[in-house]
Formats: sequence, C-alpha cells, structure tokens
Amino acid sequence: MKINLQAKNMELTPAIHEYVVKRVTNLGKLLDTLEEKTGEVMVNFNVAKTTNHHKAGDFFHADCTVSTKRGNHFASADEEDLYAAIDAVKESLFREISKKKDRKNTLFKRGATSVKKIMKGLSKRNPDTAKY
Repeated sequence: MKINLQAKNMELTPAIHEYVVKRVTNLGKLLDTLEEKTGEVMVNFNVAKTTNHHKAGDFFHADCTVSTKRGNHFASADEEDLYAAIDAVKESLFREISKKKDRKNTLFKRGATSVKKIMKGLSKRNPDTAKY
C-alpha cells in the first residue's frame, strides 16, 4: 500500500503526517484484503485549509481516494478542525468499502444458492435468462 499525502494552503507538519498515516492504517484489514485480491492499493490523501470564502475562522477540507484495479473509493469532509475532518474521511471510507464488500458477498451467496437449487432439481429457473 502506497500513501501519498498533499497539503494545500497550509504546512504539512510531521504530526499531521503521522495522524493521517495512523488513520489510513486503521483501515488496514479492509485495505489488506483489497490488496491481496487486486494487487497494489494507492491511497491519495489531500488536506487543505480553505479560509478565503468563509467569514470567520479556519475551515479545513480533507479528501481521500483509494485506487485499486477493481475500482476507486472516494470520501471527503469539511470541518472546523483538521483532525475531525481526517476522522470523518476515515469513517466514510470504512463505510463505503465495507458496504461494497458486503454487497459482493451477498450477491455471491444468492447466486450459489440458486445454482444449488437448480442442481438438486428444486428449481426450474434458467440461470442464463433468469426466467422460470
């Protein structure tokens, strides 16, 4: 897994870098399974300070793209605190990756159950046309 971190309109301190790496590696179990199945996983994490269009206070934007051979996962967040924005992105990515993984498993199980019924002769469904 490769992690690219970029900062815009702010200085990228070692503390911010460590925090982002820590949060991305918390997704390790999901990203490790993606890496085993699809090969290399690229994580592009961007943090920015956007204060020009806000009337008061600092406002931070964080977004992350996880790229694999099978597809991309994207999440972004705007918060008043940089660390809160990073946490929100992590939670959003975790939900998105888990949802896609659960959906694939469910579809696989439904298909396997259908094939098993056809093989046993309990169903006359044609798997090619999805009609009975």
